[in-house]
Amino acid sequence: MRFPIPHLTNDLFFRAVNGMPVTRVPVWMMRQAGRSDPEYLAYRERAGLDLHHLFRDPGHAAAISLLPKRIGVDAIILYQDILTPLAPMGADFQFRPGPVLDEPICQAAQISALRPYDPAAALGFIGSAIAQVNAALDGELPLLGFAGAPFTLAAFLIAGRSPMGDISRTLSFLREQPQAFSNLLDKLTVLTIDYLNFQLESGVHAVQLFESVGDLIPRDVYDAYVQPTHERIFAGLRADAPAILFVKGSPFPDRMLASGAAVLSLGDNVSLGDILRRGGGRIAVQGNVDNRLLAAGDGDQVARAVRECLADSGGRGHILNLNHGLLPESPFENVKRFVEAAHAVRFEPVEPRTQLKG
Repeated sequence: MRFPIPHLTNDLFFRAVNGMPVTRVPVWMMRQAGRSDPEYLAYRERAGLDLHHLFRDPGHAAAISLLPKRIGVDAIILYQDILTPLAPMGADFQFRPGPVLDEPICQAAQISALRPYDPAAALGFIGSAIAQVNAALDGELPLLGFAGAPFTLAAFLIAGRSPMGDISRTLSFLREQPQAFSNLLDKLTVLTIDYLNFQLESGVHAVQLFESVGDLIPRDVYDAYVQPTHERIFAGLRADAPAILFVKGSPFPDRMLASGAAVLSLGDNVSLGDILRRGGGRIAVQGNVDNRLLAAGDGDQVARAVRECLADSGGRGHILNLNHGLLPESPFENVKRFVEAAHAVRFEPVEPRTQLKG
């Protein structure tokens, strides 16, 4: 479907989402607000706060969200954490320095104790941060919100820490207590729909759902537990704003195509052009330069990877991004080169093909 284009000075993101011609492909990066940015590191040093308190302070969250604007990105993503909405449920992760939950979920009674809540009442600092970012942008760029997908959040809750690289405890739990696990996913799905709609109502222009453990999920589990939550979430969101689905590693692009998401954020193992053709004009794509290249490559390699990525999509219906979030060891010069390379490639809308220049 076509989405209304907000009154923005830079509307490239929305033109790409709608499959409209663009003179260049819009670009932003997952985890662009922080990580390898020296100004972010200096800001954290000055603030003297841990992540838990930075996320919950609207002024700090807004200021950090805006830092990437100076390097020419075409969208700002709110500086937050996928675990933020779990605290009002009764699962408050602390950062030591990584996220830690003192009582990981291991039995059905703990799931029953998780409390439903109204995000507008319990997460007012999110709405305030969104308002402050939009006020500072003054209609220049779109602001993106996001949430962790239910299976990923469940994996954090069951592990009591980051499950990246190992979801064995989660898989054991769902096979030993399938009803309890289904109940947990149901609660998290309701939470995610409410939380994303709250962000949209607060002023973000689009939202992204992060299935950050997607590369670890077996196909049978994905079909039985993950896919239904994705379909339910995208069906439950406001229809007038685009929603992006990110599944780390994109192991099952056919299921992503059936999710109901308007934009699919894909890994570097997937051809963007192929997915666009398979989508038949129903979806746009996002991605998919390898984040490891920005960490270990040189500027020329980064620029070449950008050009190859843009050639794959043909420049229509494409938002340039990475296959996953920026790695903290990425030289900031490579981060800037990534954006500069995107700006350097120009497209001339010519039917029936879009020709690349640069």
